[in-house]
Amino acid sequence: MSIQKLVENIKAKGNPTVAGLDARLEYIPECLVEDIRKEHGATLEAAAMAMLRFNKGLIDALYDIVPAIKPQAAYYELLGPAGASILKETISYAQEKGMYVIADIKRNDIGATASAYAEAYLGKSNVWGEELPVYNCESATVNAYLGTDGIEPFLKECRAREKSIFVLVKTSNPSSGEFQNRDMEGKPLFVRVAEKMNEWGEGLDTPCGYNQVGAVVGATYPEEQKIVRSLIPKAYFLVPGYGAQGATAKDIANAFNDDGLGAIVNSSRGIMCAWKKTNNNGTDYQEAARAEAIRMRDDIVSAI
Repeated sequence: MSIQKLVENIKAKGNPTVAGLDARLEYIPECLVEDIRKEHGATLEAAAMAMLRFNKGLIDALYDIVPAIKPQAAYYELLGPAGASILKETISYAQEKGMYVIADIKRNDIGATASAYAEAYLGKSNVWGEELPVYNCESATVNAYLGTDGIEPFLKECRAREKSIFVLVKTSNPSSGEFQNRDMEGKPLFVRVAEKMNEWGEGLDTPCGYNQVGAVVGATYPEEQKIVRSLIPKAYFLVPGYGAQGATAKDIANAFNDDGLGAIVNSSRGIMCAWKKTNNNGTDYQEAARAEAIRMRDDIVSAI
């Protein structure tokens, strides 16, 4: 079971964090890029090659201390077909190292289109009667704005293939309250979404006590974290906003349950760009990323 695997990884490493892998060229040290650029020029294919090299180096440095990665699909799409290819390679490489993979796609639609998203990232593609895995992630982020019609295809994959999803409930961005905090028949919209998750998660409990339907709840809104946690105690939280977006370890304490579990906290820039603080031109990017991941782990564990 997907969430069961995530919890086991977190327990084994004593680390409730996930490394976000955003395919942004400005995050890659020049020492990893120069030979590729000389040979292939300023092309999307060359950019993808450099990104894959960087990702694999980061995974090699982190896999024994960080339980999961979270690639953000938009940045890979920005690199075109080559980006889609290295997204798949990054996912597979992390899984070979035993890491849990959350595809940060925030997708949704209705009917067959929602099914296509769900099958691409969590299930399999039916090709002339053969079921073939595509990205084959353990989990994906999902937008609930279209209601149950858009969520059910993802739940189908959760049931059939023991996958998980993280539904956007209260996001970390400053303008999230424009809609998410609006009154909806006496309660904020984010509360209504959290309440609905109890229904979506029926039949998807796991032996570890947590449900396959999790919630995205931003570190930048600690009071909302407390409200959502009270409504869905069995949902695992994916918590963005730590570090670069301004939230501290104390801000995420409400996302966790008394057992020290219940949430996994994301850092993308903090880990990927740690090398920029060492003044070594990125030659030590692996050591810097590992040191930042350990610092983050210790910071969060001390707060929860």
